[in-house]
Amino acid sequence: MAIFHRMLTVLTALTGLLVSGPAFAGMGQPSPWQLGFQEAATPIMEQINGFHDYVNVIIVAIALFVLALLIYVMVRFNERRNPKASRTSHNTPLEVAWTVLPILILVAIAIPSFRLLFAQYDFPKADVSITATASQWYWTYEYPDEGIRFDSIMVPDDKLKPGQPRLLAVDHEVVVPVGANVVVGLKSNDVIHNWAVPSFGVKLDAVPGRLQQTWFRAEKEGWFYGQCSELCGRNHAFMPIAVRVVSQDEYDAWVSKNKSAAVDTDGKVASAQE
Repeated sequence: MAIFHRMLTVLTALTGLLVSGPAFAGMGQPSPWQLGFQEAATPIMEQINGFHDYVNVIIVAIALFVLALLIYVMVRFNERRNPKASRTSHNTPLEVAWTVLPILILVAIAIPSFRLLFAQYDFPKADVSITATASQWYWTYEYPDEGIRFDSIMVPDDKLKPGQPRLLAVDHEVVVPVGANVVVGLKSNDVIHNWAVPSFGVKLDAVPGRLQQTWFRAEKEGWFYGQCSELCGRNHAFMPIAVRVVSQDEYDAWVSKNKSAAVDTDGKVASAQE
């Protein structure tokens, strides 16, 4: 009875979580009581969500099958109903089944997994190229084709504007056009960092001495936030990532504005994203 009581307690707690807040996060940033992934804004994230749901169906089916099997065994083969234990040593069909079926299940998981992995690293021709350089504890972004460069630093609590999310808002955000293939090159000036934007399905390490690449194609306009996802030191939790997806016209205007901005002696755009 104790085990059934524990199961009932767990189910009650999960039900309480579901009814007390949204089960899924919104787009671009986490939500209170979030249980699922953030809403997808790119084809890759949609594929990740589909693969996640597909694997969860398999997991639940296996768990329910094993639970039913355990209950059947406890009821059908307990000591009271079977005072004389069976001396069966093996069952060839059963042994073949519990060897072959797990292999088939793993193959069924591996095929869409490889398809997703291929899609993540099948880089399309870049419409926009960005280089993100990590430092303790901020990001430096460069648009080499446009000649734009700026630092992106978290906005402290006492300077947040209405609507800006705490620990996620930055002074200068990345701006990209909707529907464009954006290739991001990642570097680090010191230790290992990680550039992650959940709604884009992007998460890749920035490693010192190495240029890594990832890509995304945002299909919805709006603000999308992420954070450094590799423990990088004292201020690791204060190194957010903000991406603003705009129309092509807005992006062209932003590029034009920042191209004409004054450039300081370091070659850095001085008035980027005022």
